Amino acid sequence: MQRRDFLKHGGIAGVLAAGSAPAFAQSQPEVKWRLTSSFPKSLDTIYGAGEQVAKIVAAATDNKFQIRVFAAGEIVPGLQVLDAVQNATVEMGHTVSYYYFGKDPTFAFDSAVPFGLNARQMDAWMNEGNGMKLMREFFSKYGVLNLPCGNTGTQMGGWYRKEIKTVADLKGLKMRIGGFAGQVLTKLGVVPQQIAGGEIYPALEKGTIDSAEWVGPYDDEKLGFNKVAKFYYYPGWWEGGPQVSALINQKSWDALPKSYQAILQAACAEAHNDMTAKYDARNPAALKRLVASGTQLRPFSKPVLDACYKAAVEVYEETGAKNAAFKKVYEDMVKFRDEQTLWFSVAERGFDDFMRTVKRGA
Repeated sequence: MQRRDFLKHGGIAGVLAAGSAPAFAQSQPEVKWRLTSSFPKSLDTIYGAGEQVAKIVAAATDNKFQIRVFAAGEIVPGLQVLDAVQNATVEMGHTVSYYYFGKDPTFAFDSAVPFGLNARQMDAWMNEGNGMKLMREFFSKYGVLNLPCGNTGTQMGGWYRKEIKTVADLKGLKMRIGGFAGQVLTKLGVVPQQIAGGEIYPALEKGTIDSAEWVGPYDDEKLGFNKVAKFYYYPGWWEGGPQVSALINQKSWDALPKSYQAILQAACAEAHNDMTAKYDARNPAALKRLVASGTQLRPFSKPVLDACYKAAVEVYEETGAKNAAFKKVYEDMVKFRDEQTLWFSVAERGFDDFMRTVKRGA
């Protein structure tokens, strides 16, 4: 069943509409799962989604189905969540799938790829396009089931010790950046480093890296990046709408009662929507605080973005020529993206452009 089906029927309320939670739970078995996250506890938005899922599932089953949430490093490092789920070290993980680009670049489509989809477009592709079907087919090879469980919205382009005025300024830059984007930036001379969220600040502070990207103002302020890097660039062209996913061991999922599967899927859908709302609500004030504290906000120049786009297309073509699964998903995503971009450029952009320039109350 698709996530939209739960939303149409009121999410958790719809699941339990036929009877009270206690009566429902009495006939169900006790299940205890562990969820390992890729994120530190300090990030209440992205780490908190895993805790939110656990609370909803427990409440909806009268504590019959309990999920214990562990932060990155408590069971396995943040970048090893997929392995832990695949090997049944844990039943469930909460992560972004582009972390596993090194295993197969196709994983990135479950989260975000350079110049891909924004958050709403990603939801549309997953739930009304072929995105979920294609990614379920791909994940099945690893014995894993994927559920959308968050989206940060378009991210920022990261923190830099020096200004990035031209493409030449990227050459030799040691940058913390995950997944597909690192391979794209390599073509422009960047030296990518994949580092888990909780380890970025010390690397940037010590000069092990020259720049780093994470999410956006709210999380970046919490991690303190403005204390060790001055220039803050936008947009994060590699993450127009990065989806965060719940990865579930397929055998563990199959062993659940159907009602528990429905509740877990609905809980992930609720956490998915809440994460985007939280970031949208909290980023504006955080950005104002960062700028007030001395952060220098900068847009990437068009020549830099053009060069990055050209490099991304080259990597797509090179990867697709060697990887049939990647090519299949990429071609479907691009076709969907191009239609979405056309539509968004009409009503959405027209409205947003006006609201950006109007003087409220004038």
